[in-house]
Amino acid sequence: MLTKVAITALIAGLLGGGIAYGGMTYFNNHVNTTSVPSGSNSGGTASTSNVKVNVSSKSETAFKNVKGAVVSVINLQKESSSSDGLGSLFGESSSESSSSSSSSLEESSEGSGIVYKKSGNSAYIVTNNHVVSGSNALEVITSSGKKKEAKIVGKDSVTDLAVIKVNSSDINKVATFGDSSAIKVGETALAIGSPLGSEYATSLTQGIISAKKRTVETTNGTATVIQTDAAINPGNSGGPLINLGGQVIGINSMKLASDSSGTSVEGMGFAIPSNEVVKIINQLIKSGKITRPALGIKYVDLSEISKTQQKSTLKLPSSVSYGAVVMAAPSSNSPASKAGIKKYDVITALGSKKVTENTTLRDLLYNYKVGDKVKVTYYHNGNKKTETVTLNKTAS
Repeated sequence: MLTKVAITALIAGLLGGGIAYGGMTYFNNHVNTTSVPSGSNSGGTASTSNVKVNVSSKSETAFKNVKGAVVSVINLQKESSSSDGLGSLFGESSSESSSSSSSSLEESSEGSGIVYKKSGNSAYIVTNNHVVSGSNALEVITSSGKKKEAKIVGKDSVTDLAVIKVNSSDINKVATFGDSSAIKVGETALAIGSPLGSEYATSLTQGIISAKKRTVETTNGTATVIQTDAAINPGNSGGPLINLGGQVIGINSMKLASDSSGTSVEGMGFAIPSNEVVKIINQLIKSGKITRPALGIKYVDLSEISKTQQKSTLKLPSSVSYGAVVMAAPSSNSPASKAGIKKYDVITALGSKKVTENTTLRDLLYNYKVGDKVKVTYYHNGNKKTETVTLNKTAS
């Protein structure tokens, strides 16, 4: 049995997603504090000293550069209720009793977003798909506290991205995207958003880039994401991860809450890389959805598998250091199944391009179009094989 760390990313209203509304109790601890100057103080009189500290830093400058473009996104959903349910006792038909039912919009959940474009009377905001999923209406609260009606332009469940738009009045700041391929492990990363909802809007947390590219499993397949230890809490989803230059290098999407044994995990958050964000949102603006080529597999990066299991279970030659491990039998009639690819096979190349540390299978796949014929190189029980497949499509 091939083992690996289970990615239990909690999305949509849980630890990595929009904060779902519910009861919340706050405990206020009233603590009286005094400061006692040095030296004798026989009278017991407390005093304060006026110490001015210059706290200007790159983090502060970066935050000021972006905070005006960060918004809260409120997901509104219908809640239907019936007046008393007694209509049937008095011979009312369903059509008659329906008039006594009411339907209203209620705040279902809340996430974050970032304004990245203004065009004409519209301002465009990128957020997570799971932040807007299931909504009957959307509202946006700007950094200045203005509440605005928002409309969905397009959304993609695979990458967990969505574009919404609002009237551009009162929108004065637009964020810019940085090159996520240029980030380095160990560099400072800042997350901005609305943890626990708009009451804590535009909250800033600081950490580092923990990994540039981490392949994780989500409810919609696999994702290649940036790992950071900057705190990402309920409501942060859809907000920006920025560098010290004030550029958006990722969109916060999820966090790891626990491992497969249930052990609690801290400091493992994930963001969608900005280079992918830009590519996806441009397509969403153009057509409202993403149509992409597919092999019909679920996979993890070979680096997630121990060397022992690479040899014993995958039976890989020691010369193979990068690839995508197929973690389940390919879907029926998929390009992968037609190529004879099985569970635990390792795909090492598409066409003439190899899977590498910096180029994932997904990166290679999305260079092609639906209907393209491409050679797939893979290892089955240690034997190298090459087959030509015709890529089909997945759409969201």
